[in-house]
Amino acid sequence: MPELPEVEVVRGGLAPHVDGRTIERVEVLEQRSLRRQQGGPEAFARTVEGTRVARLERRGKFLWWRLQDAAGQETGQALMTHLGMSGQLRVRTGASVPSPAQASATDGTGAVLLPPPDPAAGEPRGEGPASDPHVHRRVVLHLEGSTLVDFVDQRIFGGLWTSPLVATEDGLPASDGSPDDLLPEDVAGIGRDLLDPSLDRDAAIAVLRTRRAPVKALLLDQSLISGIGNIYADEGLWSARTRYDTPGNALTRGRAVRVLEGTEAVMRRALDVGGTSFDSLYVNVDGRSGYFARSLAAYGREGEPCPRCGGTIRRAVLQQRSCFYCPACQRPLRVSSR
Repeated sequence: MPELPEVEVVRGGLAPHVDGRTIERVEVLEQRSLRRQQGGPEAFARTVEGTRVARLERRGKFLWWRLQDAAGQETGQALMTHLGMSGQLRVRTGASVPSPAQASATDGTGAVLLPPPDPAAGEPRGEGPASDPHVHRRVVLHLEGSTLVDFVDQRIFGGLWTSPLVATEDGLPASDGSPDDLLPEDVAGIGRDLLDPSLDRDAAIAVLRTRRAPVKALLLDQSLISGIGNIYADEGLWSARTRYDTPGNALTRGRAVRVLEGTEAVMRRALDVGGTSFDSLYVNVDGRSGYFARSLAAYGREGEPCPRCGGTIRRAVLQQRSCFYCPACQRPLRVSSR
């Protein structure tokens, strides 16, 4: 599933193509991709068509488009996007939809796909077959200037919908770079992420240290800190030398700080190289894959040596999720009296 770095890469890649442009028409090819839209596809088209994209914003794994009317006034609505397990936003500019033969030779936009990861070369195996940008196209947004944005989603877990804007509870900017405190109502219950300068880190650390749940489960709790998924939780915990099943209330303040700092650092490194791509289930808006899979220390490395101590990376299961860790340098912690 795309996590914070991947969604931020998509936001940054998409913004130059859509900022300031009018959404002229919506083409719905798969109604299930609009299942969260109140009123269905008709209401979605009625709310979105004819609006101007003021800017793109993100919190955690949620991406939204701030909309204005023809007069340049905010409509009070946001176009929500969640990529789910395999969602992509792909940009086409003034080009027709490629034929299946053309799509098989490229990624469907003219950009040649990177070769799949090679396990023999130390690259993690893929998590599923690549999405076909022609077959798995679900919704098309037609923007002025012959720009088309395709929502491609093989597994149809993601989607588009609209949500009214509300004020943040803390009165601070809705996201990193946001000019005001307005955010979609459907994001109001989502915690700030580690790249958001308005995140109250002391409060987040305090919550981590009072919970009895495993620290990995706490990192995946989107209401506490958003944007962290399986990959970056495992990598952040490896960085902080902390086992996935360590109870939150076993963390010293210093260790809790190291967990958050380690997770933030690994996400920033991933962001610098376009995110993590095991295959073409996640690509940027122009079809490029991210390179961070080649730098993973623990995730997907079962049976391989730990880059830090040489121990063997193991895989465990916690709450039906795979957890990759090094038993030699990520040892169990006991709850200490504080």
